[in-house]
Amino acid sequence: MKQFILLIRQMVFWMLLFAAERAVFLLYYTRQLSREEIPFSQILLSFLHGLRLDMSTASYILVMPFFLLLIQSFFKAGWANRVNKIYTFIILFSYVLVSTSEIGLFGEWKTKLSYKALLYLRHPSEVFGSVPNRDLILFFGLLGVQVAFFYWIYLRFFYRRPNIGQSSKWTKAAFALLTPALLFTGIRGGVGQIPITASDSYFSKHNILNVVAVNNLYNVTFSIIDYYQIEEQNYFHFMPDASALAVVNKIQETKKDTTIGILNTKKPNIVLILLESWSADLIETLSGDTGITPRFHDLEKEGLLFTGFYASGNRTQQALGSVFSGLPALPVTTLTDHPEKYDSLPSLVRLLNREGYYSAFYFGGDLNYGNIKSYLIYNDFDKLVGWEDFKKGWPEGKLGVHDEGLFSRLAGDLKNLPQPFFLATLSLSSHSPYDFPGPRPITWLEPETEFLNSAHYTDKWLGKFFDEVRKEDWYQNTLFILMADHSHPTHKHQRIDEFGYRRIPLLFLGGALKKEFRDTRSDHLSGSADLPATLLAQLGIPYEDFFWSKDMFNPWSPQFAYFELTDGFGWKRPDHYIVYNVTVPFVVLTDLPKDREQSFLTEGKAYVQVLFTKFLSY
Repeated sequence: MKQFILLIRQMVFWMLLFAAERAVFLLYYTRQLSREEIPFSQILLSFLHGLRLDMSTASYILVMPFFLLLIQSFFKAGWANRVNKIYTFIILFSYVLVSTSEIGLFGEWKTKLSYKALLYLRHPSEVFGSVPNRDLILFFGLLGVQVAFFYWIYLRFFYRRPNIGQSSKWTKAAFALLTPALLFTGIRGGVGQIPITASDSYFSKHNILNVVAVNNLYNVTFSIIDYYQIEEQNYFHFMPDASALAVVNKIQETKKDTTIGILNTKKPNIVLILLESWSADLIETLSGDTGITPRFHDLEKEGLLFTGFYASGNRTQQALGSVFSGLPALPVTTLTDHPEKYDSLPSLVRLLNREGYYSAFYFGGDLNYGNIKSYLIYNDFDKLVGWEDFKKGWPEGKLGVHDEGLFSRLAGDLKNLPQPFFLATLSLSSHSPYDFPGPRPITWLEPETEFLNSAHYTDKWLGKFFDEVRKEDWYQNTLFILMADHSHPTHKHQRIDEFGYRRIPLLFLGGALKKEFRDTRSDHLSGSADLPATLLAQLGIPYEDFFWSKDMFNPWSPQFAYFELTDGFGWKRPDHYIVYNVTVPFVVLTDLPKDREQSFLTEGKAYVQVLFTKFLSY
């Protein structure tokens, strides 16, 4: 009986720890709770709805202490006490580490820590480089204080040495037989037919409350398990493969193979500028406030702006896979984590190389970031320029050379590149930690003020870049494409799982653009993966290998947009949209009447199923 009480004491400790970490998270995000006007009663419900999953997680954790106590019921095993303390410390440290990391992650990604996020920890310098020093100090301070405090609490109030050999044989037998059954019931979440899952903690329309209700250790553990299961089978499998492919083929069907020519030359130079994290909320014409990116607003008068363009992913690596291989972003994983699949995918860069283009990629940061260097090398760029290739003297931050240096270097180097050239570049300064030089003039918008100022800084140097290159002879034969790699939280407070958040700018401009397309708009619904087919169609180059890419200038091209969530997807047509969580499962957001939800959902499910099936087969 005493052994069982010792186990109960440990159970209480873990349940209190889970509740305490939930409270720390909520206190940290008090301002967001206030902005969303969430009632205190709903906040308290996150503790209630998290109880069953907390109990399940604690039951998993107590399996090891049970075996240690069982051994000590029959043998003198002083070593088991030391093992128990070490084991408890390791689990405690792991839980607090995950919880503290999730506090930082939620501010950027608006989601829980998952295996996709953990992949970035393989390169700690990248993670630490993107976090301001003050936040790193806060992170390690909070981690250290909590681990020390809760471990002291455990040893002082909850841990007790077991009394060996004082129980009767019947008590020992009962402990040995009943405890596993109780732990197993706790792990399953009760005696019901269906075991507990993370979905049992979902209860609110406010994403932050669902995030905080789901037990952190449970979530990250099963995220890791799910990731490795994906290597063996398609996690997003909803229907027979043949049925899914038939739906996707119908979705992708284009009745006429034609396009509207927007270029005044057959073989223009091409400059693709990927703007780090530029949400549509930064662009006045789309949904932003005046004054954030005024130079971009001026450039719109020279070009064709897409107003219905969406990022399929939320990371730079995903954007590169879309732009160069026409691959929509994948839930759970990213293309750059699977170099073995590169050769099975088409390459925009290689096709342009074969057409006589000189290709180059410029980035002011470390090309090893997110394993993108391996992917860029696979694409056969003739020239790769990274942080180490910039001369000293340009303003630098923790992540690399700021955009002043990048755009100044580009303006100089473009004069000397062999024509025709295809140059792609990725800006840097609008990525955290936002340590760019100069003033921060935007003070009237909150929160994300630092991010908004970083975009304003990039916008300034983007404008100066165009001031310089317009003077060059090669400008008249050049198409510029300005596009965000993905979106970012802004002062608009949009949820990461809604299409408003995922909208990004895409602007075509330059001397190679026909005059009739300057200062114009297109509301053609499209996404990141559509760029290769669109560009190749303008150049008269076949693009049938880009299965997922569609020509945005073909009037007969189907209109839809898709984005991935780690555990779901968003699907949009011109008239309606739906966002679906696969894990729970449930419809997160939609503007559809109930009688049309299923048909929309079938399209989205088929799309993500075939996407994953094809990816696994590469």
